[in-house]
Amino acid sequence: MNFDSAFFLACFLPVLMALYALAPGLRAKNVLLLITGFVFYCFGSISGLVLLAAVSLVNFALGLGVMRARAKRAFAAAAVVIDLLFLGFFKYLDFLMSSLMPLAGSSWTPLGLAAPIGISFFTFKCISYIIDVYRAPESGTRSFYRFLLYISFFPQLMAGPIERFQSFDSQLTSRTVSAVRAAEGMRRFITGLAKKLILSAAACRVADAVFALDDASLDMPLAWLGAAAYTLQIYFDFSGYSDMAIGAGRMLGFDTAENFNYPYAAASIGDFWRRWHISLSSWFRDYVYIPLGGNRRGRARAALNKFIVFALCGLWHGAAWTFILWGVWHGLLSAVESFVPRGRKSALLRALGHVWTLLAVCLGFVMFRAASVGEGLRMISAMFGAFDTTLQSTVAMHTIATAKNVSLMIAGAVLCLPVRKLFCAPSGELRPWCDYASMAGCVALLLVCVSALAVGGFAPFIYFQF
Repeated sequence: MNFDSAFFLACFLPVLMALYALAPGLRAKNVLLLITGFVFYCFGSISGLVLLAAVSLVNFALGLGVMRARAKRAFAAAAVVIDLLFLGFFKYLDFLMSSLMPLAGSSWTPLGLAAPIGISFFTFKCISYIIDVYRAPESGTRSFYRFLLYISFFPQLMAGPIERFQSFDSQLTSRTVSAVRAAEGMRRFITGLAKKLILSAAACRVADAVFALDDASLDMPLAWLGAAAYTLQIYFDFSGYSDMAIGAGRMLGFDTAENFNYPYAAASIGDFWRRWHISLSSWFRDYVYIPLGGNRRGRARAALNKFIVFALCGLWHGAAWTFILWGVWHGLLSAVESFVPRGRKSALLRALGHVWTLLAVCLGFVMFRAASVGEGLRMISAMFGAFDTTLQSTVAMHTIATAKNVSLMIAGAVLCLPVRKLFCAPSGELRPWCDYASMAGCVALLLVCVSALAVGGFAPFIYFQF
C-alpha cells in the first residue's frame, strides 16, 4: 500500500486515527499499531508478511542468546549471517549466479524470486538490533511483542528511515499523543505528499521521456535535462516518503530522526552523504566503516574503508551493475576526498565545491536510473557530446519541456535549497505568521494533491524496490 494511494488517504489513515484516538492508554494503542502494521504489509504481500514474522522471530531468539549466553559472539554472528543469507537469497541470488555461471561455461535460469517489500530496510533493522545488543546487552528486549512492533511499525516498514531499536522502544511507554502533535504530523505528511505527487511527478515525466529517447532524438540539452530531472525526481520522491513517514509517526506520537537535510546544498561528497538518506549513511558508518577502522589508521586506510562502504551501499540498493557502479563512483570520489587537505577555504573554492558536488551526484544518478550500464553510458556520452540538434531532438524538446514541467522543476530546484531558514526565528522554529501561513498552505496543497491523485496514474515510490 502506498502512502499516496487513494485508499490509504481516504480510508486506511482516517480509520486508524479514529481507532487510535479511541484506544485507551498506550498499551492498547501499541497493540493497535502492531495489528495495523500487519494489515498494512498484507496489502503488499501476504507471503512477505510470513517471512517478515519469521525473520523477526529468528532475530529475537538469537538476540536473547546474545543477551544471556556466554558465547554471545557466536549468537550475534549467527544472526547477522542468517540475515545476510536471507537478504542475499531473495535479492541477489539470480544476479550473482547469472554473472558467475557464464564464467564457468554454464548458464543460469533465473528463479524469479519475489523479494518481500522493504526487505533491505527491515533486514538492516534486525542487524542493527543484534549488533547493538552485542555491544550493550541491556539495550535489548525480552518481549517479542515489542521487537515485532519495532520491525513492523508501518510508517517505517517499506522504505525506512532505519531507526535504532532503543530510540523506538523508549517511545512505546512514554510519548505524547495529542491533537497538536497530530496536526504537526499531518502538516509534515501533506508536505511529503505534495513532494511526491507534484514535484517528483513533474520531474518523473521529463526523466522517463528523456531516458526513453533513441539516439537520433537524444542530444546534449535533452540529456542534461533528463539527468537534472531524475536528480530532482529521486530527491522529492524519497524525501517525500520520509516526510510522510515522519509525519505519520508524529501523528501517532512518535518522533523519528530526520532522513534528509538539503543534500543538494552540500559542498563535498562527504557532506552530501551526511545530508542524504541519513539513516542509511549512519548505519554504514556505525556498523561497517568504524569496525573496518574508520579514519583511525591513516588517510590511505580511511580512503579504502570509504570505498568499501560505498561499494556495499551501491550493492544494497539493488542487484544490478548500474547500482554497483553508482556505489563505486561515490566510493572513488569519497576516497579521493580523504587526501584533500582540510582547512578554511575561500568563497570561490566553496562555491566550486558546491558545483562539483552537484555535478558528481547528478552524473551518478544517471547510472543509478539507467536500465543497463550501456544505457547509462549512452546518456553520459550525450551529456558531454557535441552540441548538435536534429529535427527529432527539437521536436522531443518541445514535447517534453512543457511550461508546466519546466516551471515545476524550477520550483523544485529552488526548494532543494535551505530557503526554509528565511522564515525561521533564530531558535529554528517557524515565525508565528509563517506557521499560520504554512497551515493554510498545507490545506491548499492537500486540495492540489487530491486533484493530482484523481487524474494521475500509479507511481510507486522509487525506494520501495530496495
